[in-house]
Amino acid sequence: MRIVDVCAFYTPAGGGVRTYIDAKLKAAARFGHEMIVLAPGEHSHVEQRGPGALLVTIPSPKLPVDQRYHYFNDQAALHQALDLWRPDHVEASSPWSSATMVGRWQGAATRSLVMHADPLAAYAYRWLGGIAQIDTIDRWFGRFWRHLRGLGDMFDAVVCANSHLAERLRSGGLANAETIPMGVERGIFSPRLRSSEIRAAALETLGLGPDGLLLVSVGRFSGEKRWETVMRSVATSARRHPVGLILVGDGPRRRKLESLAERSAAVTVLPRLSDRGELARLLASSDALVHGCEAETFCLVAAEARASGIPLIVPDRGAVADQMLPNVGALYRAGSEISLGRALERFIDRGPELQRAAAARASQVRSMDEHFADLFGRYEVLTRRPASRPVPEIAASLPELALAR
Repeated sequence: MRIVDVCAFYTPAGGGVRTYIDAKLKAAARFGHEMIVLAPGEHSHVEQRGPGALLVTIPSPKLPVDQRYHYFNDQAALHQALDLWRPDHVEASSPWSSATMVGRWQGAATRSLVMHADPLAAYAYRWLGGIAQIDTIDRWFGRFWRHLRGLGDMFDAVVCANSHLAERLRSGGLANAETIPMGVERGIFSPRLRSSEIRAAALETLGLGPDGLLLVSVGRFSGEKRWETVMRSVATSARRHPVGLILVGDGPRRRKLESLAERSAAVTVLPRLSDRGELARLLASSDALVHGCEAETFCLVAAEARASGIPLIVPDRGAVADQMLPNVGALYRAGSEISLGRALERFIDRGPELQRAAAARASQVRSMDEHFADLFGRYEVLTRRPASRPVPEIAASLPELALAR
C-alpha cells in the first residue's frame, strides 16, 4: 500500500510532529508499505529515508507566527504532487486549509484526517475559558465546528491520538472520529538511564543540592503550552521548598521565557535537545515532568517521561490526562496557576512514593510500533488492499518528481 502523508506541521527544527514523522518513515517498510511525506518547505526537495520512504517538500511561504514552519498555499501544486505519486491512501494532518485541499483532490485514494492539532483547545478554550464554559465557547465558534464537520464528510476517518479529542469531535457531529493512540520508540527511554551525576549537575545549575527536587518541562515555546504558568507556579513553590525546574525547547516565546527565568533562581531555560539519547537521560534523571498544555493531541514527551520512569504533573484535560495512571503523579485544573501550585505541593508530599510507582510501570507504555500496526491496519481496512512484501524501491520514481518542480 502506498501512503501519502500531507503533513502541514513538519519542519526539521520541530518537536513532537517531527519525531513522529521520522518514526513513521522508518516504520512503513517494516510493515510492508511505501510512505511519502509531503511537507511545505523552503524549496522543492526529495530526500530518501530508506526503502519505500521519502520526504518531499513543496515550496511554500513561511508561517508568520513561527518562521521555522511553512504552510501549504498552492492547491494546484499539492494536487499535482498527489497525482504524481498515485497513493492508495492519503493522510492530512492539519484541520486547516491543507485538509480542505486534500479533501478537494479528485483522486480515487481513501483518505484520513489525522488530528495533530486541536485548535479549539489551543486557542478558543485558552483565550475564553476564564469567562465562559466550553459548551458556550463551542456555540460561539459554531462556524469552525461547521468547518470541522465539512472536513469529516470529506474523509473516510478522522484519527485522534487521545480519547478526549475523539469524544469531543463525535459530540460535535464528526461521527467518523476514532482513537488510535500513539506510542514511544522502544529502546530509547528507560529508568535504567537515571544518572545521579546528571541529576546533581542539573540541580547545581539551579542552586540546589542533591536533596532538591528536580522538575523538567519539554516542548515548543508557544502560547498554548502555558510555560509562564508552569514557571510561576514552580517559582512560588521554591519559596517554601528546595525545588527547581529545567525548561527545554525552542520557539517564538523564547525571549519572554528567558526573561521570566532571569527573575527566578528556581527556573532555567535550555535549548531544544536534538539528541534523543541526551533527552532520554535528562528525563530519567529528573524527579517529575511538569506540563502546562491541555491542547496536546498526544503529548509525546509525557509518554516518553512515563517510559523513563518518572511521574507526571499535568492538566486534567487533553492528551496529557490520557497519559496519567493512578498514583504516578498529580493532576491539576487546566490553565489554573493556583491548582498547579497545589498539585506541586501534593507531589512534594508524596514524591518518593510516586517515583517508585512510576518506575515500576515504565514498561507499560505503548510503543510506536504498536501505534503504526493499528494505524496501517486501519488504512488497509479502508483501502481493502493488504500490505505487499517486500517494499519496492521508490527511488525509480524519483525522475518523475522532476516534472512537478
